[in-house]
Amino acid sequence: MHVEIAGGGIGGLTAATAFARRGHSVTVHEINSELREIGAGLFVWENALRALEALGAYDEIAKSGEWNQSWQIRDHRNRVLQSDWLMKDSRLLTAERRRLHIALANQAIRAGVEIRTGSEVVSATPEGELELADGTKRKADLVLGVEGVTSRIRDLLPGRKQVIRLRDGGARYLIRRREDDHEVQNSSIECWNAGRRVGVIPVSREHIYLYLCCPVIDAEGARAPANIESWVRSFPQLESYLRRLEDNGKYVEFRDIRCERWHHGRMAILGDAAHAMSPNLGQAACISIQSAYLLARCVHEAHSIGEGLRAWETKFRPVAEATQRLSRFYGRVGTRWPVLLQDARSLMISAMGSSARLQHRINVAVRTDVTAAVPIL
Repeated sequence: MHVEIAGGGIGGLTAATAFARRGHSVTVHEINSELREIGAGLFVWENALRALEALGAYDEIAKSGEWNQSWQIRDHRNRVLQSDWLMKDSRLLTAERRRLHIALANQAIRAGVEIRTGSEVVSATPEGELELADGTKRKADLVLGVEGVTSRIRDLLPGRKQVIRLRDGGARYLIRRREDDHEVQNSSIECWNAGRRVGVIPVSREHIYLYLCCPVIDAEGARAPANIESWVRSFPQLESYLRRLEDNGKYVEFRDIRCERWHHGRMAILGDAAHAMSPNLGQAACISIQSAYLLARCVHEAHSIGEGLRAWETKFRPVAEATQRLSRFYGRVGTRWPVLLQDARSLMISAMGSSARLQHRINVAVRTDVTAAVPIL
């Protein structure tokens, strides 16, 4: 079987490696002149770690990232509301986004994937034909659109598609790590005040990942470059980190993408192209990795490509959509909660952490093991 993939990001390279390691020929088309991942840092939860282990990319990223023993949520009074948020029975690695991308690219190349840079995909057909910007047409048994929120292949699928603006967003930065940053040694921190949130996440020996989130109506919070004085007033306890910000961040409003169909004929979409979500739970990239691995496995083990695609979408859509809903809810609580009721919010967040039932629901993606040696069809 031959697979053509539009998009050389994390999801595209995961799918490419997963197919190639099963003996299929794969070509990845990346529109940019070189493979590069845009972004700062990310969370790599248990669900993605299992897939990375199966793909052979685990060791490389594990050596460069930071293993977290706690993830604290602190409120407007700097009280710790949670110290093991979402971490029950799961590992958490935080890493620089580019290093995960490099680890996946290395495994794709080792598996024999052909990666074409400067190659722009403009169209595809349900029969498995892919068209490039230079007019070249390429035939494949399966075409995957993994080009992110602006996916062209998504627009070619039948059914309803929605791009939902969530009214909150954020900017992401890498700052230099210092020897006296003991507070974030093997620990991530997220602080809340009114409608603003700041994450301080260690991602390597050299860098800390900072994200600044607020509603779109917060003009000072959404300003680029960041209004450091405004953020320091909201989070004086984080001044040491905020003062290290450089003018290289960009505020982006978060969006959800919902699609009635993820596949049609020999075409399929995955990752942000199919189910973009806010990054509030740190699961967006993990879900893409998980989905890409499962897709390759389902198609490989099925009697036909159609059967494999149906099995993949049936199994994984509930996981992706549940995580998307929970991430959206987290954002609403964190950025659009009434200011006068912040103490009530603190009580609620504390209670949520002690609820085994709620933790079970929130960890739906972590609990879904797409690498398990069990029949999936």
